Amino acid sequence: MAIHVTVWNEYLHEKQFPEIASIYPKGIHGCIADFLQKAGMTVQTATLEEPEHGLTQDVLDNTDVLIWWGHMAHHKVADEIVERVYRRVLDGMGLIVLHSGHASKIFQKVCGTNSGRLKWREDGEQEILWVIDPSHPIVAGLDEKIMIPHEEMYGEHFDIPQPDEQVFISWFEGGEVFRSGCCWHRGKGKVFYFRPGHEAFPIYYQPEIQQVIVNAVKWATPIDFPPVTYGNPPLWKYTASLSTAYRGCINRNKDALKGEIVYGKSSHSNWFRRRRRHLVRRA
Repeated sequence: MAIHVTVWNEYLHEKQFPEIASIYPKGIHGCIADFLQKAGMTVQTATLEEPEHGLTQDVLDNTDVLIWWGHMAHHKVADEIVERVYRRVLDGMGLIVLHSGHASKIFQKVCGTNSGRLKWREDGEQEILWVIDPSHPIVAGLDEKIMIPHEEMYGEHFDIPQPDEQVFISWFEGGEVFRSGCCWHRGKGKVFYFRPGHEAFPIYYQPEIQQVIVNAVKWATPIDFPPVTYGNPPLWKYTASLSTAYRGCINRNKDALKGEIVYGKSSHSNWFRRRRRHLVRRA
């Protein structure tokens, strides 16, 4: 079954700056959508100026992984849309945040920190993106490092929570380093932050960068798992699937379970001990 991906982009730089439009004539979202489709995924796009930013409940309910690129209009994203996306992440939808999306409302919400805080320098210097976890599925098919000829520098300290898994670290010509590929789990959802992708450079045409994003989508895709139940269900609801003898053991102790805590040797252990002796004799 194909993975369903939604690529979200502000789509403002490409409209306002001809030099950016010349690099990404279809928009950054269009470029990313193209190579994901070539990888066999079902892809749709959404942008800031669409109604509900293109992220209706129906769109999100039919999205396995959401990719997010934003920069100059984080503040224009409606809080109710951020909450809608956040709920879907907790329910299992994957979230991949790219480059300056680190300062987006949704990434700050999943981080719980001011993830907009870092060092930056827009000089078009070389970046070396080092793989630091060669066992991780996001690095499948890559060499030990990715060379990016010209990029915006990001430097530490990056105000994010400790990653559950760290995949990449970057080095820049000025000597700065940066945690460029980080993974978290939030509820049933998986979150991946990937640093490269300044709009003034053709980063998303680079095959290695495309491979990382394809791999990340596969990693972040939710697994087939039934809805989780919460609360305080009564114990006897589950006795229908138990043996008659064990069900009787539970029912005899039901009143005790409702009242004070019972200490010492329980009848459960006595029942299992007798049952084990019975099975040994039969063998």
